[in-house]
Amino acid sequence: MIVMLNGNVNFPITLDVGVWMFDDRKMEFEQLFTTNNDALFTSDEDENKKASERWDRELRQDEPLSKPVDTNNNKMLTRKERNKILESTYAISIKPFLKNAEPKKNASKALLLTNNGEHEISLDDLENGFFLFAKDGKPLQDGPLYFYFGDGSNKDTPIKEIKEIKIA
Repeated sequence: MIVMLNGNVNFPITLDVGVWMFDDRKMEFEQLFTTNNDALFTSDEDENKKASERWDRELRQDEPLSKPVDTNNNKMLTRKERNKILESTYAISIKPFLKNAEPKKNASKALLLTNNGEHEISLDDLENGFFLFAKDGKPLQDGPLYFYFGDGSNKDTPIKEIKEIKIA
């Protein structure tokens, strides 16, 4: 369930695919290629606001118990929402993770290392692509990740069994 993103980057990172089920940035796979992909992404300002709210919640958890704690930011899931999570197929964009890794200026391609060899794609294709990480609410049997190009050109034939992403 762990995938390394390394190579020609300033900050190699470890992707823990197992926690993406709880990530607000996940998307239902069925919606990826039926809507405008630009609408699926939040702006940097929206992302910064969400990060700030998460930070504020973390700080409030350390306050003394005698103080009232605002729990409005901690959204509780309804039974219907929980069941949907356990039944849906999800993907996530690599864009925010790639941004955090900061590919070096001379980086131009990515190697997706799988059990069956490596697949070379352009850095732009990686940045605009998606990783499928859960099918029917469960981790992929032949995963941990499948890669789909942002334009959906490989919707029926994704790159499967991705174990490592190496930027070159």
